[in-house]
Amino acid sequence: MPTENSMKIYTKRKNLLLRVSKGHFATNHSHINYYIDVTMQKNRLSEATAVAQELVGYYNTTTIVDTILCLDGTQVIGTCLANELTRGNFMNMNAHQTIYVVTPEHTSGSQLFFRESMASMIEGKHVLILAASVTTGYTAQSAAEAINYYGGYVAGIAAIFATQDTCAGHPVRSVFNPNDLQDYASHAAHECPLCKKGVKIDALVNSFGFSKL
Repeated sequence: MPTENSMKIYTKRKNLLLRVSKGHFATNHSHINYYIDVTMQKNRLSEATAVAQELVGYYNTTTIVDTILCLDGTQVIGTCLANELTRGNFMNMNAHQTIYVVTPEHTSGSQLFFRESMASMIEGKHVLILAASVTTGYTAQSAAEAINYYGGYVAGIAAIFATQDTCAGHPVRSVFNPNDLQDYASHAAHECPLCKKGVKIDALVNSFGFSKL
């Protein structure tokens, strides 16, 4: 973890916890006072399954999902979520049907796009956006815009951690939210109160992890 001021937030569900470090961190879009480490949730099967089982309740009986669009390296969670949504042992909107699990490519300007071989999994499909976190909302909004551009329909936005209730006009469902981390704060770089106090940045962070400074 990037600082010594680290902790774990546990839930009642086995294998479902949030690992965080308090400090001063810079992302591509903002400065934040907590680094939220979701590496285990994205790469460890037991934790990815626990996240999927927590999220599936928001969608299994109310939402048609044809495709899960995985952002921030959430493909393992997306696969687990697709598996949960297509289970036949309880009523859901996708029983005995298949779900595509896809990831977008990015242009040099960070716009999302899909090759012709992938576009058919978006066009005319109900697409659930899955992200590691939704804080500024830039990435999720870009995903929603890409889905609309390719002729798909946004079925919803899901994340491990989110500070927003809605993004791009769609509800955001998450496992963890600011109630679990009440002093979490995100600011534009030029408005960052820690920078104004002269507090040095501990690390640069993105969906791959952190790099200490």
